[in-house]
Amino acid sequence: MAYKSELDSIRNIGIMAHIDAGKTTTTERMLFYTGRVHRMGEVDKGTATMDWMTQEQERGITITSAATTCYWRNCTVNIIDTPGHVDFTIEVERSLRILDGAIGIFCAVAGVQPQSETVWRQADRYRVPRIAYINKMDRIGADFLRAINMINKNLGSNAIPVQIPLGSEEAFAGVIDIIKMKAYVFEDGAGDQYLTRELDDIERIEAEGYRERLLDKLALHDDSIMEKYLEGNPISAAEIKCSLRKQTIDNLLVPVLCGSSFKNKGVQMLLDAVVDYLPSPQDIPPITGIEVETGRETIIPVDVDAPLCALAFKIAIDPYVGKLTYFRIYAGKIKVGAQINNSVKDKKERITKILKMHANHREEIEEAGAGDIVAGVGFKETVTGETLCSMERRIILESMNFPEPVIDVVIEPKTKADQDKIGESLRRLAEEDPSFKAGYDEETGQTIISGMGELHLEIIIDRLLREFKVNANVGRPQVAYKETISRSARAEARFERQTGGHGQYAHVILEVNPLTEGQGKVFLDQAPPGIIPKEFIVAIEIGVREALQAGILAGYPVDDIEIKLRGGSYHEIDSSEQAFKVAANMAFKDALNKAQAVLLEPIMDLEIISPEEYLGDVISDLNARRGRVMGFEENRDNRIIKGTVPLAETFGYATHLRSASQGRATFSMEIKNYAEVPESKSKEIVGKRYGSSVRK
Repeated sequence: MAYKSELDSIRNIGIMAHIDAGKTTTTERMLFYTGRVHRMGEVDKGTATMDWMTQEQERGITITSAATTCYWRNCTVNIIDTPGHVDFTIEVERSLRILDGAIGIFCAVAGVQPQSETVWRQADRYRVPRIAYINKMDRIGADFLRAINMINKNLGSNAIPVQIPLGSEEAFAGVIDIIKMKAYVFEDGAGDQYLTRELDDIERIEAEGYRERLLDKLALHDDSIMEKYLEGNPISAAEIKCSLRKQTIDNLLVPVLCGSSFKNKGVQMLLDAVVDYLPSPQDIPPITGIEVETGRETIIPVDVDAPLCALAFKIAIDPYVGKLTYFRIYAGKIKVGAQINNSVKDKKERITKILKMHANHREEIEEAGAGDIVAGVGFKETVTGETLCSMERRIILESMNFPEPVIDVVIEPKTKADQDKIGESLRRLAEEDPSFKAGYDEETGQTIISGMGELHLEIIIDRLLREFKVNANVGRPQVAYKETISRSARAEARFERQTGGHGQYAHVILEVNPLTEGQGKVFLDQAPPGIIPKEFIVAIEIGVREALQAGILAGYPVDDIEIKLRGGSYHEIDSSEQAFKVAANMAFKDALNKAQAVLLEPIMDLEIISPEEYLGDVISDLNARRGRVMGFEENRDNRIIKGTVPLAETFGYATHLRSASQGRATFSMEIKNYAEVPESKSKEIVGKRYGSSVRK
């Protein structure tokens, strides 16, 4: 448990990077050198501690963020290893929301890759202090300086080396610490033995040049360093570290280290940097929340003696203990058996177990306090993004934004027993993963699951079949289209029914206007005062929001639209909330007709790395898929093609690209935006909206 005296010795960090940059391999070495595990696991062999899911071990990738705790130089280091695949970006998002610092890992050959940019921007959004680690310095084509230049240019960061490599590619032997002016030389083996030596003359000249540049950067924001630097006085390693720590925590600088995790070189120095430069819970600005009773913003002190305040950031289903709720404690402490409040839902929760997690292994503890990241058993109502607090002081912390799914799959249970089982299974999966959604299409009678990509849904389906034992037929992936409008329009509707008793009457006038992408759905009450009672206005908004779920073209959700209530009328006796919901729905559908509804499709940012000889075929194929080439970059023997392509045209692209390039080209992509579907394609989509075939 973290007490006041211990808070400055806690580091809550995340490991983030593009897929295959070496996140999990680096984490495994960290656990080994800290004594948390006694044998290093390997991703390729499916033995990595942090990749504990069957699906992760089979595919050699990280799918879900895994938490663990280790100890280094009298510090408690809580680590969350996050996925690198774009389909699981929600795992990075919710981890960064509660972390104090992060390590960005980059491949020394590839440099900054597409998902590197995505996770870096996520860290920017939460102002998470970072250090960068250039991994794979032993690979052919490794280029330390190029990687740093890409971090500064592509990510807009202020990255500065605190180490330089001792050799590169096959000759990579260790690192030179430019602050201590020492060389660390690793022998082949587990990497726990290394030689510390003085620099030779050539190494010293190079290291001094880098040290000067580091001091130059530090002096810009540190008057003490500036004064000594200008006067030519010596600056100690301790002074440099102190200044660099402060500027890292303030997000002014990003210290850069290097190594080869797979070859067991440089990871101990990375652990040192975590302790030296990344913040403790006390070093970062305190978070703010809203007091439920007063509605006022309040600062949450990092103090175990303050009232409890924690954020649930992840739900997981454990086969042995049931539902696990991971949460970060910002203030106060919590004990087993305590009753706490979910302030978002105003529900009481009782915690029956508190667990320190080591991937999928559990260590029971009796209490936890400010600065700790733990999992709890016993929560019934709490989901991702909700606040847990004391019964006496209810506070709501800022929640999280989750991306909308871009791809759908139809799933049909094979038997009645499977039908009963699938609903509960999907509910539990959706509770774990806020970027996954499940729904039921009333018109077709089909269950539709939605996710962030083909791999995301492939994993979900695999878990349904193997973990939840559901037998089902699975349809082909379908794009999650949206609908919007291309111009403004106005419509009105009257709903009148006369029966034996009270009748039904409602009259609604609506105006709809298109919004720019990403502005969502906005409802505004601009009716003349008193013309419609307030309770009916609420019903009108509910009716409109229900109608937004299915547009008029092909039944896809309507987005980026503003709906204004302009007027209407009511009857003192015959009007009801239900009547106004119906009238609002009718008026909205009519307005959509007049406003020229259009279909929107997800457009993906695409990056293809291909040998020069296959470039023509790759570009020709991309053009045939309605893709656009935005630019080229050189990458030693390969060319990097950057472009965009509609998601609908990418199904099966990995197989096609491998075939076209004899397995030598690779690609990665992530959602960029939504754009209007060409008219000819739109007619085709609308025509076969409900013609999904199902694989038996």
